[in-house]
Amino acid sequence: MSDASDTVDPRLRRPGRGAVSNAVGRYERQARSYEDDGWDTTPDEVALRTSVSTERPRSIITYNRSPDLPFDRSINPYRGCEHGCIYCFARPSHAWLGLSAGLDFETRLVARPDAPRVLAAELRKPGYRVAPIAIGTNTDPYQPIEKSHGIMRACLQVLSEFNHPVAIVTKGSLVERDIDILSDMAARGLARVGISVTTLDAALSRAMEPRAPAPARRLKVVGRLADAGIPVRAMVSPVIPGLTCHEIEPILKSVAGAGAGAANWIMLRLPLEVSPLFREWLAQTCPDRAARVMGHVRDMHGGKDYASDWGRRMRGSGPYAEMVAQRFRVAAKRLGLDARQPPLRSDLFEPPVRAGDQMELF
Repeated sequence: MSDASDTVDPRLRRPGRGAVSNAVGRYERQARSYEDDGWDTTPDEVALRTSVSTERPRSIITYNRSPDLPFDRSINPYRGCEHGCIYCFARPSHAWLGLSAGLDFETRLVARPDAPRVLAAELRKPGYRVAPIAIGTNTDPYQPIEKSHGIMRACLQVLSEFNHPVAIVTKGSLVERDIDILSDMAARGLARVGISVTTLDAALSRAMEPRAPAPARRLKVVGRLADAGIPVRAMVSPVIPGLTCHEIEPILKSVAGAGAGAANWIMLRLPLEVSPLFREWLAQTCPDRAARVMGHVRDMHGGKDYASDWGRRMRGSGPYAEMVAQRFRVAAKRLGLDARQPPLRSDLFEPPVRAGDQMELF
């Protein structure tokens, strides 16, 4: 395990950040470390700020063939995520940009302002075949920078105009801003939202998902969406063994009381760079529980921190994983959260007519 001080300027203040290090991405040929050369005599601490660059994508819809996922396509308005969740399985995607999965992932963000225009163009292609689009499966579309950039709202407007189904996953309370669009789409059977609730412990939440809304705030989001007629699924994700696993039943009871109509769960996943980042965080934040947490993790993945086998990577395997699954099933059934949500409608899809388009005769 690397020493966090090797990769980060010790003068940096990191309030509201999850990672404690910033090692280079796995595709880089050279390592990076911080060394004081003695020339900078300024003793003052420097705040670690968020920077946002822009990217103009040629395509925006990403397709997947994973049997573990209930969707085959998704879009991402942003790369990186300021929420800073230390357990985020999307962190390794920053290596594709030549950036670190650590602090870079939460502080060096990429916005895609052309996403709505590119999305509309892709939906108009003659060969496009409609199916629900997932948003929020990699980075959160309602992270703080959405407030100023508005890319997610613009994408929703496109999907609404095309009568295209969408399923959203978020921790962000900013989703409430778009209730007007989402409630209208939900009335047509085109939208549902999943709200991730990892813990009810506000202090633990602030430590491991530092810039995401507090648990109580997320429960209010569930209620507001449900009151607006938008189907809401609670995502107990990830379940962290030895740290949040005891909260499964209380979380389900809370989200049911708030108005969620369904729930699911995913076990902690530590692919690639996420594993050392998470272990560094555990050692610094929960040293008394670190060995227990990682012991359970390795028991569920054949002695490794993570195994990517399809069919097991989301839940793990073995006695501990089976116990968690059984507890979830029993609690969800008791609370009425085990029912399948109705499928989103794809039969309404129709590109809107543009000025100058040939009208249909019949």
